[in-house]
Amino acid sequence: MLTFIVFLAVLSVLVLVHELGHFLVARKSGVWCDEFGFGFPPRVIGIYKNKSGKWKIIWGGKEVTSEEKDPEDTIYSINLIPLGGFVKIHGEDGQDKLNKHSFASQPIYKRFMILAAGVTMNFLLAVVLFTFAFWMGLPEVIDSSNGGEFEETAIQISAINPKSPAQEAKLQLGDEVISVANSAGIIAQEIQNIEQLQEIIKENKGNELILGIIHPGERQVSEVKVTPRIETPEGEGPLGVGLVEVAFVKHGFFESLKMGIQATIGMVIAIFIFLWDLLKGLFIGQSVGQEVAGPVGIAVMTGQVARMGLAFILQFAAMLSVNLAVINFLPLPALDGGRVIFLLIEKIKGKPVDQKIEGIVHGIGFMLLMLLMLLVTVKDFSNFGILSKIGGLF
Repeated sequence: MLTFIVFLAVLSVLVLVHELGHFLVARKSGVWCDEFGFGFPPRVIGIYKNKSGKWKIIWGGKEVTSEEKDPEDTIYSINLIPLGGFVKIHGEDGQDKLNKHSFASQPIYKRFMILAAGVTMNFLLAVVLFTFAFWMGLPEVIDSSNGGEFEETAIQISAINPKSPAQEAKLQLGDEVISVANSAGIIAQEIQNIEQLQEIIKENKGNELILGIIHPGERQVSEVKVTPRIETPEGEGPLGVGLVEVAFVKHGFFESLKMGIQATIGMVIAIFIFLWDLLKGLFIGQSVGQEVAGPVGIAVMTGQVARMGLAFILQFAAMLSVNLAVINFLPLPALDGGRVIFLLIEKIKGKPVDQKIEGIVHGIGFMLLMLLMLLVTVKDFSNFGILSKIGGLF
């Protein structure tokens, strides 16, 4: 239940902030917004100003006529599906071009500003979330250059590969590895560094090990049994985990703000590098990496992060916000970036693309995106063993 609530809250905030960006810039540009909704339809309840200037409640999906409401006023609604929100911008589908308050009648630069406002808000949200996460305090990776600055450090699990011994043993992101022993008794009472742990694991491939683990949010040491595999997939180790040495650090607010901006920019660069490697891999016949995750995978990771504390949730939400911004502004049909491409074509041609053609292109793009989402979701079910868990209930 905690996973579902946190996942819903994070996703809702990211989408709502994105739509709020479109709404605010559209209103500032003199474009009417017919409705701004919390959640997705069907509508449960709405509120608007009638022609007398008084707020009036509307229930359900009833249409509000021009006799009841001035067209420049917005209906603010709460909708049944609690995932983010939406804004219905007047003329966004090309209608009412003769109306100076329609999106379709605006100059290209104004339409670009309205389309770009969503991703801009997601970038700003990421900076804010990163800032508060650094201010509250997070484990920071240390190495030989700064390791001597901290009295207390810890070895943490930073990544878990799907279908790995670590995942089967139910190890978690953020787990702190304290000790390791074999079934006979003792190998090493305490782990001093990553190299020591990796060497022990390497020497005991195929043999059961007992790891002393402190799970995120807990204080007691738990024993986790895991058997390092003898044969390892390319790019993975015997356990299928990533390990980092960390120290818990808090920063001042302004230092955190600077780090938040740097983290956001770094995330953007990392995403573009990943997308380039992914595109290049598709052309040379490489399979899509395991690190690609869909809604199910994100929900699973949200549950893992939620157990680690509020600062981790803020950091994770910031990373998702940057991902949403970058993906949404890619030049693909049905996304904001795809709509910007049509603005560019209009600028070059000197006239807009036929609305029917643009609508067909966006429709096809939307269906392809939904198909991709379905394929990635199926992949998530396989990677996280969800189908076998469901089957175990019967």
